[in-house]
Amino acid sequence: MAEAGLPEVPPLAGPDKPTMDFSYVGIDAILEQMRRKAMKQGFELNIMVVGQSGLGKSTLMNTLFKSKVSRKSVMGTPEERIPKTIEIKSISHDIEEKGVRMKLTVIDTPGFGDQINNENCWQPIMKFINDQYEQYLQEEINIDRKKRIPDSRVHCCIYFIPPTGHCLRPLDVEFMRRLSKVVNIVPVIAKADTLTLEERDFFKKKIREELRAYSIDVYPQKEFDEDAEDRLINEKIREMIPFAVVGSDQEYQVNGRRLLGRKTKWGTIEVENITHCEFAYLRDLLIRTHMQNIKDIASSIHYEMYRVRRLNENNMQANGLSSFHTPSTLIHPHPRPSPSL
Repeated sequence: MAEAGLPEVPPLAGPDKPTMDFSYVGIDAILEQMRRKAMKQGFELNIMVVGQSGLGKSTLMNTLFKSKVSRKSVMGTPEERIPKTIEIKSISHDIEEKGVRMKLTVIDTPGFGDQINNENCWQPIMKFINDQYEQYLQEEINIDRKKRIPDSRVHCCIYFIPPTGHCLRPLDVEFMRRLSKVVNIVPVIAKADTLTLEERDFFKKKIREELRAYSIDVYPQKEFDEDAEDRLINEKIREMIPFAVVGSDQEYQVNGRRLLGRKTKWGTIEVENITHCEFAYLRDLLIRTHMQNIKDIASSIHYEMYRVRRLNENNMQANGLSSFHTPSTLIHPHPRPSPSL
């Protein structure tokens, strides 16, 4: 019997025992080691939702994670319903499914796009994203830094486009053009059930054309495809963007099954039915297939660009101050005495 904490060594081969496979090293066991470590640590995912009021941002987040992970807006006076400036609110939840723990943070941006003058309304959001990068950077460069740095960086921004059926608004273009350089953006058409199928297809095609025309790179970005297989999978996703989604946290009985949906006088729109809307594709992208890739790009591309820029700024400032304030005695600490005439 093996001692506590030590792996059990298989018995030597005997007359009635099979011969050991001496060609087996056990490298494949690293996968199980990584799985156990990841299960102990848990996972973090920080999602920002951006869009004007009434597009169902909170409902969609609750639908994605099948729980109340985002607060509903409380009806009050008109002045209370429309904030005078953009407010950024974060709500964190611990979610567990089949033994896997995840800390989910939903960052909402009430007030975005709700004003008469929306000039520069993207600036508070840009500042918030950069502030999280700065906070992580300061923890990272600490001499006594934590073993595991708390990660409040925004991994993904879901941008809600109103279902106008025509084209992107200047506000949509300006926001995505600027923010796509600092964070992963996934655009969605909100409340897609207000469009006919023909209107929806036309709108999606028009948006893709405008994204290309304005050089807006949304997730998944072409330049970050790792290999041919990734490129093939991501091309299919890029052909579907923006996802036309419908959110609902209400369950209805449909053909003997309980389903999330929206009930109308013509029938029930099933949220997870791909013939009704593209919610299932969005969920798969964010959670089931690309979550780790989204986090990797947020860390190794967007955060890294911020980190390099900040460290370069610090170096330039340090060099500029030292050259400006350095006296001649520091340049030549031991000057030679003038020769006597």
